Amino acid sequence: MDAQSRGRAENIDPADQWVLNPNTGEYELRLGNSAPQSPVPGPRTSRRGRPAEPEAERGPSGAAVREAPERGAEVPQPRRRRGAEPEPPPGRRNRRPVKKKSKTKKIVAWTGGGLALVLVATGSAGYLYLKHLEGNVSATDVGSAAKQGFSKDDAFNILIIGTDKRTGAGNEGYGDKNSVGHADTNILLHVAKDRTNATALSIPRDMIVDVPDCETLQPDGSRKVIPGSSQVRFNTSLGQEGRDAGCTMRTVKAVTGITPDHFMMVDFNAVKTLTSAVGGVKVCLKHPVNDKDSHLRLPAGESKVEGEQALAFVRTRHAWGNQGDLDRIKVQQQFMGSLMRDMSSSDTLTNPRKLLDLAEAATKALTVDKGIKSVGTLKDIALEMKKVPPKNITFLTVPVIDNPAEKVHATVVVNQTAGPEIFDAINNDVSFTDVKKKEKAAKDAQAARLKGTRSAPSDVRVRIMNGGAVAGSAQETLNWMQTEKSILKSENAGNAPAELSRTTLEYAPDQAPQARELAALMGLSGSALKPGKSVENAQGLPAMSLTLGKDFKGAGVSLTAPAKAPDVSEKSTADKVECAS
Repeated sequence: MDAQSRGRAENIDPADQWVLNPNTGEYELRLGNSAPQSPVPGPRTSRRGRPAEPEAERGPSGAAVREAPERGAEVPQPRRRRGAEPEPPPGRRNRRPVKKKSKTKKIVAWTGGGLALVLVATGSAGYLYLKHLEGNVSATDVGSAAKQGFSKDDAFNILIIGTDKRTGAGNEGYGDKNSVGHADTNILLHVAKDRTNATALSIPRDMIVDVPDCETLQPDGSRKVIPGSSQVRFNTSLGQEGRDAGCTMRTVKAVTGITPDHFMMVDFNAVKTLTSAVGGVKVCLKHPVNDKDSHLRLPAGESKVEGEQALAFVRTRHAWGNQGDLDRIKVQQQFMGSLMRDMSSSDTLTNPRKLLDLAEAATKALTVDKGIKSVGTLKDIALEMKKVPPKNITFLTVPVIDNPAEKVHATVVVNQTAGPEIFDAINNDVSFTDVKKKEKAAKDAQAARLKGTRSAPSDVRVRIMNGGAVAGSAQETLNWMQTEKSILKSENAGNAPAELSRTTLEYAPDQAPQARELAALMGLSGSALKPGKSVENAQGLPAMSLTLGKDFKGAGVSLTAPAKAPDVSEKSTADKVECAS
């Protein structure tokens, strides 16, 4: 390639470089006017280190064919690599077409101030392009606040944070001019283990909470513990006093009892760039809006918003309901559902240019924890999210009441009557929609473990380990068993080899009656019972293993999950079109 050709290639839109090869049914890299190339990273070089001339194609007579095919012309079959299996004869292939496997990569990002779920699919872009996307993503080391990796086999919780920090041109009318980037919009996304449902729980920024102490990484590489604050707004859990997203994650856990596994964070610009990349998001209004503060002007009925107008739509408060943050949250949830429907439409998933634009916009908008920084991990999250039907994605808001400490109500507090029920349902992976469980047979089998004869407490032999519960839980449980439940053949076995999210009781087949008795006394569900093998206790006798997980609430407190989620009046699902009011 000469210098002039290289100059042209450098200015080519990435979306124009990936062209559908009709012979393979896949997208391949086209450099300039050349034929599609295999997406193998790096150019071939000659033995002297200079770029090698491309091997000439051969015509029927064996003569070299140097001219590239015209755009739209039939693309020649890719050459077979040395040592590869030969292509089947054309006649055989024509008689029995080969079914191609899709190589589509899918990347998810919940963004837009916590207001948008973006499903980005890129074609077979190759290793180099994926590494380029990975370089777009910013990461923050929040230490133990986030998990080190992502598991495709477990339920997971992602905290989506939209900050009010002003970056870029055109954002002067939004947020606090001097804000360091507070947790302005917050959604805790829970995806069920069996992927039949998900719950997006909005957390009001003006909710009064206690922010716990949190350790943060300093620019010089040292770590500093930032003291907590009592009775402050939730949004100060980020930015204030130098707090990072890990502090917000810890605050969510302290308030709800739900542990976020990871976080995704964006600022104002994300709404503008992402909605423009997708070609706009459909919104519906019950009445026309002409808001002088946000400059949002829309007619009643359906409209499409993108860029600056989309940001105004999700940021304005004065156009909705009582002009408060809670009404704005409802509108943001409706906006999110609409964007999710747009992203899953064929118009998006079959448009290579739109997909590449989305991939660039989504990855540049994101800041995440180090555990999910890789594009491969983001792809895995996307594929797991894709399994959840939109009709079973529920949007909720933390139940709150006016702050009783205020004469003029400006803040709210958690409704301690309704809130804990919702938190408990999410923590126990209970759906807020009616779903047909994929694992019904497995759940029936788990329930059956609780049925049958039970041993006397004096015959129960168990070793207790701490596998994620608060320090001292194993000893507390031992004391409770021996003094209140007469389980004298019990002992404290210290810490478990690994932390668990749920408490488990492992036992050998002949210990099933003991397991049923201990489950009844502790309030363990059938899913907590794990048929397996026994271990030797301090006397060398076979014993069961009770591992107290992160869900452990204290000795004598039942761990049985609720059978169904509580009824919630203010909720919506991602499949329904709703109009803002």
